[in-house]
Order: sequence, then structure tokens, then C-alpha cells
Amino acid sequence: MTPILNEVGAVFIPVKNIEAAKEWYCELLGLEAEGDIIAGHLFIVPMNGTGLVLDSKIYTEENVYQTPPFHFDTKDIHAAFSYMKAKEIELITDIENGHWFNFKDPDGNVLMVCE
Repeated sequence: MTPILNEVGAVFIPVKNIEAAKEWYCELLGLEAEGDIIAGHLFIVPMNGTGLVLDSKIYTEENVYQTPPFHFDTKDIHAAFSYMKAKEIELITDIENGHWFNFKDPDGNVLMVCE
């Protein structure tokens, strides 16, 4: 039997400015921007399920995600798309196949929302 669990613990996202990224992701997800920045470069976004860690120490332009490393869930793809549009977040696709779209965070990481 393996001591490695068959679950994803967290996904790391490279960010330029940890304070700005903390505020942006918390606002995007409707969370209070509470909690400490760890070691001056890490912020653990309070998530349900798999963790999300913002890390300014690993940021380089080469490390920016060009394809989504994960997706945020939604129960209403059209409402999610409208929400992102209203927040003037850079949408890089329309709603595709009726259930997903891609966008960029302020650091240029390509991310996804999926119903």
C-alpha cells in the first residue's frame, strides 16, 4: 500500500505581487482577504476542496500558465461569464461547448471556469 494519497492537496499559482494577488483572488471568489502571507511570498486562498496557493517566489514570465492548470467550478456558466465581464477581467474565450471559458488573472495566468 502506498503512503501517497490519491488526491490533489493544492495548486500553486505564480504571482508577481503577493499582496495584490491576495486581494484580487479573494475579491474574485467573494472571500474576505483575511489570513497571513507566509514567509513573505505565500498566501493560501481559503477554498472548499483542493487548496490554492499564491506564490510570488516562483513567479517568472516563463512560469506563467499558458494553459489552465485547473478550473473553478460554477453552477451557472452564463452568470459566471457575465460576472467576469462586469469585473472587466480579461476573457480569452467565449463560453465554449456550453460549459466552460478561459480568462487571465492580472499576472497573465490562463485559468478556466467550468460548469
